[in-house]
Amino acid sequence: MREENQNQGDLKLKQQSIGIGKDSASTGAVSRGKSEKLAALSSSDNTSALQAVILERKLKYQEKPENAEPKTEVKHARLGGDKKLSFRRRFTNNAIGASMWLCGLLVLAILISIGYELISRGMGIISPYFLSVSMKGVYGGMQAGGIYHAMVGTLLITLVAAVISVPLGLAVAIYLTEYAGNTKFAKLTTTLVDVMTGIPSIVAGLFAAALFTIVIGPAYRSGLMGAVALSVLMIPLVVRSSAEMLRLVPNDLREASYALGVPKWRTVVSIVLRTSAAGLVTSVVVAIARIVGETAPLLITAGMFDAINSNVFSGRMETLPVYIYQQYTSTVSCAAHAVNCSPTINVDRAWGAALVLVFAVLVLNLGARFVAKKLSIGK
Repeated sequence: MREENQNQGDLKLKQQSIGIGKDSASTGAVSRGKSEKLAALSSSDNTSALQAVILERKLKYQEKPENAEPKTEVKHARLGGDKKLSFRRRFTNNAIGASMWLCGLLVLAILISIGYELISRGMGIISPYFLSVSMKGVYGGMQAGGIYHAMVGTLLITLVAAVISVPLGLAVAIYLTEYAGNTKFAKLTTTLVDVMTGIPSIVAGLFAAALFTIVIGPAYRSGLMGAVALSVLMIPLVVRSSAEMLRLVPNDLREASYALGVPKWRTVVSIVLRTSAAGLVTSVVVAIARIVGETAPLLITAGMFDAINSNVFSGRMETLPVYIYQQYTSTVSCAAHAVNCSPTINVDRAWGAALVLVFAVLVLNLGARFVAKKLSIGK
């Protein structure tokens, strides 16, 4: 038994040595082939040692082991694996992309046409005289009158509305983001703000008129009433946009402030509000630009007036949107051979006031972007 086991062990050793010899022989063949190629390539007089090393590395990556399996090229199959399906998807993708481009071009064309119409029809009447006089004493088709009283009314009513809306809107936004959490009252407040964002503007005017009728009387009309109506429209806009800006402030800043022992109110004032100042300013200015063109609530509250009234607490006060409506809907008739009478002067005044109003809104939006950029750089 011992002799048989010994013979079997010798046989295995011989087989292993034969296998090792074959492997070493194949490896030696590969090495000799590599050396021969390298010697052949580097035999010229102009080949340096560095070139020889580079050639050796190239040969190393070019040569394949004898026992290596040939690599198969894997082709990435398209989604679906069907050429018809792939063509359909490409066609759908291209069609949707082209439709998006067409929609963008359509919107751009509409904006360009509106701007062209405003400039072509309103620029002719714009002058220092038109911007510096009111409609007091102007009647019929007289080629006189301007929009100064409407500009003053728009500025004062919008300013009072902003004074009412901005503090209230920011306070509600701070409460919702910093103090309320996920309470039922916070959810109810958010729902009410969303509902107020979508109410028609004339409903805000009716609310302000009813409020002042109960408090003061039915005959009362003033710029303050119009400002309250506009603030009803402006407050939800300020709340929603400001709350989104406050939520963008990283919680790490709040936690770092609390870790230093800073009270919550001071953290809100010194950290949260300062960090989101650029976004808050943009939100407020965009909300102002949104309400400056409202007409329906001001027709009910502030009314129409052809003279300058700088007192928002007493008397009717006209704004640019109401002025545009008044001039465009009025009719002018000129007698035969009338001097200094134009049957289209009211329409020209309306287009001129519209151009001034659009320019004011554009300035507000550009100013908001500029202020936001400056505040962001200042950080």
